[in-house]
Amino acid sequence: MYKHILVAVENSEADKTILAHVSELARMTGADLLLVHVADGWAARNFDQLQLRESEEMKEDRAYLEKLRAELSATGLKVTTELAMGDPATELIRVAGDQSVDLIAMSTHGHRFVKDVLLGATVDKVRHLVKIPVLLLRAH
Repeated sequence: MYKHILVAVENSEADKTILAHVSELARMTGADLLLVHVADGWAARNFDQLQLRESEEMKEDRAYLEKLRAELSATGLKVTTELAMGDPATELIRVAGDQSVDLIAMSTHGHRFVKDVLLGATVDKVRHLVKIPVLLLRAH
């Protein structure tokens, strides 16, 4: 079934829902996990183009990814991480292709009205533009 699962993490409480579910799925299938956080602030979106140094937020994001990797690895899972930079949907799609994952797992928030348009855009773009399954779980 699944051998390499990309898990989009946000550095928020929503991550608990998706990580708990996907950890069990990985155990059942023997899949490796790739945790991806997309830094999307000004510095991240212009990082390569302007040859910028990592912002404090980006350093915190790397530390967060490492913390998650260590926690999940301690339970016996094989976990790698990637901090991508730019538009979240575009970067998740790029990493999924580059890393040949066979499932993308993301949490949704159940926002209403304006927030749906802004925050739901990443999920909608990813699920419409990839050719692999996308697992969506509503965050608690």
